[in-house]
Amino acid sequence: MQQVTRPENRADPAPSRWSYRYQRLMLTPFFRRLLKVGLPVGAAIGLATVYFANPDRQAAIVSTVAEIREQIETRPEFMVNLMIVEGASREIEEDIREIFPHDLPASSFDIDLEAVREVIAGLPAVADASVRVRQGGVLEARITEREPVAIWRSRDGLGVVDAKGVVIGVLERRSARADLPVIAGEGADRAVPEALEILRAAAPLADRLRGLVRMGERRWDVVLDRDQRILLPEREPVRALERVIVLADVQDMLERDVAAVDMRLGQRPTIRMNENAIKEWRRVTKMTVGAEN
Repeated sequence: MQQVTRPENRADPAPSRWSYRYQRLMLTPFFRRLLKVGLPVGAAIGLATVYFANPDRQAAIVSTVAEIREQIETRPEFMVNLMIVEGASREIEEDIREIFPHDLPASSFDIDLEAVREVIAGLPAVADASVRVRQGGVLEARITEREPVAIWRSRDGLGVVDAKGVVIGVLERRSARADLPVIAGEGADRAVPEALEILRAAAPLADRLRGLVRMGERRWDVVLDRDQRILLPEREPVRALERVIVLADVQDMLERDVAAVDMRLGQRPTIRMNENAIKEWRRVTKMTVGAEN
C-alpha cells in the first residue's frame, strides 16, 4: 500500500481557543447589545463627565440656560402688565393692591397664583377670592366680600362683624355705620347668629332699640332708650322677647316708668321699676295709709 503524507505548510482549519470564545460571545444577544448600545453610551457618558467636570464650563452652561429661560419668560405674551379687582369695594381694592407681592409688569412664570390668592383671602373683609391671568397680560382677582351685619363694641373699640362673628373692619365712631345694630360684651362676636335672630324678633321695637349686650357670655340683654332693659334667658331668648312685645302691645308695659323686664325665669317674669317710680309708689302708699287712719 502507498502511504499518504500531509503537507507540512497546510494551515489547520480549526479555530483557536480565543477565536472560538469570541465567536461564542458574538452569538450571545446580550453581548451584541452591549457592544452596539452599551459601549457607545458609556463612552458618551464618560466624555460628558470629563467635559462638564470643568467649573468654567458648568458656569457657562448655567448662564446660557438662564439667559434662554429669561428670554422666553420675558416675551410679551407671557408678561403681566395690569391687575384688576372685581367684586371689591374701593377700600378693599386699595388693601389688595397694597399687599400684592409683585411689581408689575412681571412675568407670569414668576407669579404664584395660589400664593397670591391666599394672601388676598387672608384679608379679614374677604370671604373668598380667585385669581387668574387673562389674555392681554391682565391679572384678574375676583373677590367675595364678607357682609357686615353688626357693630361689636368691645374693650378694643368698635369693630364691624359679619354673620359668623369675624371682625372685618374697625370704626372710629358709631355714626360711621348708623345702619348697623350694636352688640356689646365679652363673647358677643361668638354669638352673632343668635343676636341676629333676636334683632329680627325685636323689629317692632326698632325705633327704641339701642342694641344687645352679652351678659356673662351666656345670654343677652335688649337695651332700649330711656335706659330700659329686657333681660332674656339663656334658652329660647327669642320666645321670651316675643312675650314681652305682646305684653307691651296689650298693656303698654314698656311705655311706663319701667327700668327692666326680667324674663330669665319664664314662669315668673319680673318688672323692675325706676327709682322715681318707686318713690312715687311709696308716697302714694303713705297717703293712702294716712287717709285710712
